[in-house]
Order: sequence, then C-alpha cells, then structure tokens
Amino acid sequence: MGETFVQKVFSKTIGRPVQVGEIIFVEPDYVLTHDNTAAIMKKLDQVKKSIKVKYPERLVIVLDHITPAANSSSAENHKQIRGFVKEQGIIHFSEVGQGICHQRLPEMGLAKPGSIIVGSDSHTCTYGALNVFSTGIDRTEAAAIWITGQVWLKTPHSFKINLTGKFNQGVYAKDLILHIIGKLRADGANYRSVEFHGDAITKFSISDRMTISNMVVEMGGKNGVFPVDEQTKEWLSKRGVIEYEPVWADQDAEYEKEFTFDLSEVEPQIALPHSVDNVKPVSTAKGIKINQGLIGTCTNGRIEDLRISAKILKGKKVHKDVRLLILPASAQIYQQAISEGILSDLVQSGAVILPPGCGPCLGAHQGVMADGEVTISTANRNFKGRMGNKLAFIYLASPATVAASALTGEITDPREFYD
Repeated sequence: MGETFVQKVFSKTIGRPVQVGEIIFVEPDYVLTHDNTAAIMKKLDQVKKSIKVKYPERLVIVLDHITPAANSSSAENHKQIRGFVKEQGIIHFSEVGQGICHQRLPEMGLAKPGSIIVGSDSHTCTYGALNVFSTGIDRTEAAAIWITGQVWLKTPHSFKINLTGKFNQGVYAKDLILHIIGKLRADGANYRSVEFHGDAITKFSISDRMTISNMVVEMGGKNGVFPVDEQTKEWLSKRGVIEYEPVWADQDAEYEKEFTFDLSEVEPQIALPHSVDNVKPVSTAKGIKINQGLIGTCTNGRIEDLRISAKILKGKKVHKDVRLLILPASAQIYQQAISEGILSDLVQSGAVILPPGCGPCLGAHQGVMADGEVTISTANRNFKGRMGNKLAFIYLASPATVAASALTGEITDPREFYD
C-alpha cells in the first residue's frame, strides 16, 4: 500500500517509513510567530533569563495583528519583539505594514514544496497551497521549538477530496471551501490531513488554493494541501524559489475517507452567524440588511480578490448605509492594486482602504461593529465576538458576494452583476 502526502513528508524528514497514528519528532524548516512573539518570550523568561534560540535562521516573525499599534500596550509589544529580533539575529522579520503573516511568508520565498512549517497561528495551514505540510501550534510549543529546534507531530489520517468540473460565472474558490465545510461540518476533518485531487485544480490559481487551504482548519483539518503543477512552479519562480523537492501521495495511498465535489454544482455560498459551517446558498439569505462589508484578510486579500471586487464596484457607489473596508493582504499587493488602478476605483466607489494587516478580522481594532450591526466579510471566521463585538453578526462570503452586497445594502447574489 502506498503512502499519503503527510506520510511521505514525514518519512522523508526522519528517514524511514511512518505509519498513521505514529508520533514523530521533527525539526521544522520554519517556525512562524506574529505579534504573539512577545508572549512567547515571556514564557521563555519563566524558564531562564538568558534566552538563545537554537536556529534563528528558521524563525519567521511578522508584525501584523494589531498594526499599526492601537495603543501603548501593543506598541510596547512591538518594541519588545524588535529588540528580540536584533538580539537573536533573526533575519526573517516583517515589519508593520508589510502584510499578513500568511501572505508574507510565501512572498518571502520561504514556503517551499515538500517542506514542514509550523506557526503559532491556526491558519498556518495556508501554505499547503504550495505543497507544504503546514499547521498551527500553540505558543508553548513555539517556545519549545525556539530552544530545542524540535516539535512532535502525530501522523494524521488523510482525507482525499476530488474536485471535478468548472465554476459557473460568479462562483469562486471561497464558495467552494464554504460549501465543503458546510457538508463536512466544523469538526468533520478533525486532525486530518486533507488532500485536494482532480483535474479541476489545474484551473485554480495559487490565490484560489491559498483561500481553500487557509480554511481547511475551519473543518478541523490539521493541514490542507495541493500538488505541485506548472502554476505552482511559475508562482515560486517569480519569487526566486527554484530548488525544492515536491511531495505527493502515491496512487495507491490509503485514505480514511474520500469525497468528490463537482464545481459546476456549486453556487455562491454564505456562512451565517455564528458558525463557519452554518453554510447556505447566498440566494437563501438574500435581502438581509448589512451595515458593513470587509474584503481582504489572509483568506481573500490577494490581488485576484481585489480585481474581482473592483470589477463589480467600478463606476458604482457603495450603499449609503454601508461601510466597505478593503484590506490588502500585503504591501506588495497594495502596490500592485495601486499600479493597476484598482484602489482608485474602489475609493471612488466609496470604499475605505486599510493598511495591510489583520485589522478588523480579529476585532482588536479597525472596523469594530456596534451592537446588533451586521458585517459581510471575506474572512475565515464568524464566531461571536470575532470582530470585536459579541452582540454583532458576521456573514462569510466571497469577494464578489461582499462587493455586490455593499452596493445594494443587503446580502445579494453576485450573479446579478454579471452579464
């Protein structure tokens, strides 16, 4: 019997075959942390006063969650991290305004196919789009890796998701992953490695794949991964990544479960409050009034997402009762959107452009709603309080659906804006 993706990655790393359920110790290629780095430093201070990380070249630290600093506390947090970066000789550091960690790490050329990346953020699974085994860990684990260079991982069972057909107009990768989460439920893939197969994935851009891999954790997945193809190679090459060893499952690999989804049968989707798996077709939620729209975040803040939004919004005005926030995932994307005239079109439509970062997604600052208000967002979570107010409501949808809804002032099927 052949091996799954995760078995092959783990086997390659430790130099022998790995069985499902086996616990192994590995030295990850990179360890990601963000603004919570200061909290990790404090954990280490409890153990020893003089801290020296084992592999400073493997640490990736990104300031992205509360940026620019919202108060003196977050400013002090950033200051401590900058000092730590200099003290430890950490070379992979991304400053305020450069972007969200899950966009920045691939842009920095660090997400190489066949590698292992762990991060103290649950959406670290995003890099599976580039054939990486990537997964979230907690701060205590990150602290241990800083000192020892190692982390333990239990080899997960694997799910195989076959994707066939092609999207109809107005349907996107975000609709697909919401549809899948709605079917499998929030705990349907708990601690499973989710592999995406099928002819349909060759039509997916890397942006599409990142959107899908990003949200695999919302159905409990340990990681979500795609194979390497020509699109992957081209994307990596543009970022200076040439040498790597792709890994993919054997044809006779054994899976715990297998699913097939026909893209042509998927219509625009929406996740209703207050659960990511409370998914319905957008048409069933049509007419619900909104107060705010958010397009961006690590899920849908790439240039392709902004292009889709601008195409719908260009020459039109955001509804008078709606605030539309645009959140590019990185400074590189921000600059490209400027050069393409996208941001100009969005501003003229009435949108507010926010600095690259996590901002309103986690609710620490920017875009917090008042009691009872409704936001439709391209982010990845809609739990109570996710955007800063437990008495507000969050709906999740694609950039096209958010843009269309911002124009009408109510949840709207984006296909109404396509010829």
